[in-house]
Amino acid sequence: MVKKLLMGNEAFAHAALEAGVNVVAGYPGTPSSELVETVAKLHAAGAAQDVHVEWSTNEKAALEMLAGASYCGARVLFTCKQVGLNVASDALMSLNYVGTGGGCVLFVADDPGPISSQTEQDTRRFGAFAKVPVLDPATPEQGFAMMRAAFDLSERYHTPVIVRPTTRINHASTFFEVAEETHGRPLPEEGFQKDPKWVIFPKRAFEAHGEINRRLAQIAWDYAYDPAFARFNEVFEGGGEGEGACVQNGVEGAGASAPAVGIVAGGVSAAYAREALSLIEAQASRAGIPVPRYRFMAVGTPYPFPAETAAAFAEELTDVIVFEELDSVLEEEMLKLTGARHLPLRVHGKLTGEANDRGENTTENIAGRLGRFFDRTSASADSPREGGGTSTCSSNGSLGGTAHWAVPFAVQPASEEVPPPSRCSSETEHGASPDAGCGQAGSLAALVASIIGANNLGYDGPLPVRPPVLCAGCPHRGSFYAAKQALRGREAVLCGDIGCYTLGNAQPLDAVDTCLCMGAGITMAQGFAVAEPHKKQVAFVGDSTFFASAMTGIANAVYNGHDVTFAILDNATTAMTGSQPHPGTGVTLMGERRRPIVIEEVLHGLGIQHIGFANPHSLESSVAAARAAIDFEGPSAIIFRAPCIQLKKPDAPVTIDADTCTGCKKCITSIGCPGIGFDEGLRGPKSGGRGQAFVDTSLCDGCGLCTQVCSFNAIQGAVGFGGAVPAEPAIYAPNPDPFQTGPIPRVLTDEMNDFQETEIAGEPNETPGEVLGAAEGVSVAERIVHSEGPTGPLAGLPLSEEGGVR
Repeated sequence: MVKKLLMGNEAFAHAALEAGVNVVAGYPGTPSSELVETVAKLHAAGAAQDVHVEWSTNEKAALEMLAGASYCGARVLFTCKQVGLNVASDALMSLNYVGTGGGCVLFVADDPGPISSQTEQDTRRFGAFAKVPVLDPATPEQGFAMMRAAFDLSERYHTPVIVRPTTRINHASTFFEVAEETHGRPLPEEGFQKDPKWVIFPKRAFEAHGEINRRLAQIAWDYAYDPAFARFNEVFEGGGEGEGACVQNGVEGAGASAPAVGIVAGGVSAAYAREALSLIEAQASRAGIPVPRYRFMAVGTPYPFPAETAAAFAEELTDVIVFEELDSVLEEEMLKLTGARHLPLRVHGKLTGEANDRGENTTENIAGRLGRFFDRTSASADSPREGGGTSTCSSNGSLGGTAHWAVPFAVQPASEEVPPPSRCSSETEHGASPDAGCGQAGSLAALVASIIGANNLGYDGPLPVRPPVLCAGCPHRGSFYAAKQALRGREAVLCGDIGCYTLGNAQPLDAVDTCLCMGAGITMAQGFAVAEPHKKQVAFVGDSTFFASAMTGIANAVYNGHDVTFAILDNATTAMTGSQPHPGTGVTLMGERRRPIVIEEVLHGLGIQHIGFANPHSLESSVAAARAAIDFEGPSAIIFRAPCIQLKKPDAPVTIDADTCTGCKKCITSIGCPGIGFDEGLRGPKSGGRGQAFVDTSLCDGCGLCTQVCSFNAIQGAVGFGGAVPAEPAIYAPNPDPFQTGPIPRVLTDEMNDFQETEIAGEPNETPGEVLGAAEGVSVAERIVHSEGPTGPLAGLPLSEEGGVR
């Protein structure tokens, strides 16, 4: 074993490897991506043996591939972010009915905030919808333990199991003892066993549904009483005098008193709540204010809900407040428990407006809410209890026989002097409206407000505007600008997609009108074309998203004849989530290199009959290529191809000639590059008192797009075309034999980076296959028509009679 400082996602990877995982697959998406990358790095270094790891084309493909491996007895791990589970849901819903062989764990990272996602959806809800068990870690350390336990749970009940961390767990870092070398678990010698259960006919599905319901009840029991899982549902008492005392075998511990109030928290909110309690107790002790005795339950197994643990926790409590991210899952379970067992319990939380209804929780926010909760319930907590009953606790300090699992939590240091409590917190301070009676002297709410107010580093002035923008030198900027220029004078709808290029919606580009989900721009544009045929529809999609989610929509456009132009932004990587490879790169996480899947070959195979190419850093040729594709009647495509700036060295930054700059701001208002600023204090012979543009050399990538935008040639620098290597004239020549392998067709442009457009010429009754040379032995080259005539790779080859420059 070796001690390492690891990010949460890295620790989860080590945990899976130590559990003997055999196959790992997923699709990149923040905040989950680092897990797969860590497995790949460990495998490449020889530290992770007997494991296959891959980035799949999308989440559905990943889970289905893993399902097959699981049927053979392999332990498999699926990774994605919360919206990725939507893509995999078709497979997941059926997989739970069919069942699994080897342990099947789904690592689904939720993103409260949301920080980098389209939605704040709660995977705990999805687990209940799919009837799949869910584990919800409060800390990276607990998540490490949960990952290993999840494989055991999956194999015990032959069900997929979801491990659901949130962003702060994924990206937190701490020290772990991990194995220096891991090995995948040996697969069963018998391998895949044919059995009717693997085929999901309706009769089998009906039977399986009953099996699912029965095993969920068994899993809920395990969550409460099996030490392997009960440790994730810690229950303890605190506050009052004799903190930590409990009642054992009917004999009171020193200073023990039965609490009247309880706190339930799930996931990372349990960590926030414990830190908030430590803060309140430390400061209340200094101020001489009593903290009511309370009982705390940290729920790490939210589905199926551990009702027996919760019932023991709730015994003789009058009020419970629930903290969780994101939905009111635990709160609703406590309400159901209260009704089912006729408990005199008031449940507070999101549904009563006493907890955040969206976004992340924080220690300060929970501290403020707890202060008000304690103040409101102090009367009932201090009053004599009826019935004389007492809670029981196991010898290890947990209630109702539930195992106690201690997790270290940071305690905020108490200041030497506590400001006198004076008022209640406001909504701006704690995210909730003030309530009458909570601001009295000596109240916990006022104490917390004064503490947080004393540490408030807020700024009341106007905040500087810092909108998200495409990187300086990003090739997408030129692609958007060229498409907008090509559309001048025409009504159009510009459909976007998920990726860096979603930022094309910002001013001044204003080139993304819609963005729904991955691949949706491709098909939404077709809907616009049907409803508003007088407008031109352009759908932008990245190269990684093209393979993940766009191909089906493009096939639909060809089949139904929708007049849409597809702009494929090919920057040779999955840039938004960390530059992961994809099928178009030919690079795999197992270290193998294969012939990349060529986007234009796929487009031709799907029936697109016009494909243009352009380097987006070459403005004139990009506009011409975009105009040609847009003017084509029917489905067409334009491939803007230039590498992401993360994949290349920057060129020399451009400069601005102060004697030539007129201060017109066109360089800023047209392309919005963050590498160009404007100083109103600068003066020049042509700018007068208007000010002048300047270049931030720390950001400028030297792409040269701005030099082509400036109308006065005031911006100087080599037009480097974003690192693209000059090549022979671009022409698309698909392989005549679909099974033939060979060099990748050249698609970059000549020294001037002029555009090329490719069309397939043929008779109206010919199929695309016949046009591509299947009929009468006509070679593919003879069917290709390109804008520059027979030059480049096809120079000297005869064109067909119907061919010619179009």
